[in-house]
Amino acid sequence: MGNDKFKGIKAVGKDLLNRIKQYAGGAEPIFKTREEWQQWMSRQEKQSAKAVNSQNRGVKTENLVVRSGITDLYRTCTFATYKVTNDGQRIALSYAKSYADGFGTGFASFIFAGSVGTGKTHLAAAIGNKLIRHDKKVVLITISDLLLKVRECYAQNKSESGLIDTLCRCDLLILDDVGMQRGKTNEAVLLNQIINRRSSEFKPTGITTNLNFAGLSALLGERILDRLKMDQGIWVNFGWESYRSNVTHKNFKK
Repeated sequence: MGNDKFKGIKAVGKDLLNRIKQYAGGAEPIFKTREEWQQWMSRQEKQSAKAVNSQNRGVKTENLVVRSGITDLYRTCTFATYKVTNDGQRIALSYAKSYADGFGTGFASFIFAGSVGTGKTHLAAAIGNKLIRHDKKVVLITISDLLLKVRECYAQNKSESGLIDTLCRCDLLILDDVGMQRGKTNEAVLLNQIINRRSSEFKPTGITTNLNFAGLSALLGERILDRLKMDQGIWVNFGWESYRSNVTHKNFKK
């Protein structure tokens, strides 16, 4: 009985191979046994699944980038595209790379401070872009856009608490151009709320600013600035001339 069953399985396998050979116009198939055919099918399924996963990952990454608020100007920013012409830029690049590489091991924040056009936002966006490729949720928002969104909440008779909740849920929040709205009390109040809550939940915040230490301390207050130092948060000075006169449409890919 057992032998008859085994013979039946062999017959089915032989019939399958004969059919494949017939459909191939008499040519010899790339596999000669049922086991070879099964192995080939398994490889094809794995390759197909890998292709689908790669495509899905690409779509997911693109969606994360769109939701991050990182604009077209900064979506192509990487560490490799950061131009280094002096020791200060080399040090800034090293700090940014180390921060991205070590992200997730703690909740250290960063502050990139210096005059306009020195690459602060480029390196901050490079950090964000790298983390997004590793499935981290990153939001980069300018202070002017943040205040605009708050005003939109008020115009719709909504509280800004929902907006703050969103900003506090992401893995990394990057606040760009802090101090540009200096003199407006609501900037300082809003930033205090956001940074205080994120640090209380052990979540890091990145800041780019044109202010020096004294100016940022006056804006945020010593208590908030002290929170940004938690877990060995870093302050990097960008003390060189603006690079923006060298930026043209040729620097970007559509």
